[in-house]
Amino acid sequence: MARGVAVGAKGGAGGGAKKKGSVTFTIYCTKLVEDKIMEISTLEKFLQEHIKVAGGKAGNLGEGITVTRDKTKVTVTSDGPFSKRWAAYAPRTHC
Repeated sequence: MARGVAVGAKGGAGGGAKKKGSVTFTIYCTKLVEDKIMEISTLEKFLQEHIKVAGGKAGNLGEGITVTRDKTKVTVTSDGPFSKRWAAYAPRTHC
């Protein structure tokens, strides 16, 4: 993917704690963080403010979607349907 951002997805069939239909997207930003082009905390905040849920309002995640971060990656977990296309597109617009 462009600009050192990669997105991976895992379906919800495995693991005991996951609910049926949950999807996890991981956005890897290793090169961007190491080269100090971007801070991972700003990407996490951007995703929390711009993800839209069923109501159509951005920033209202509720309990269905969680956004977490590690040193060089951001993980978005959704209990319901979530667009992988949007998850791959959003970091490109932020950078």
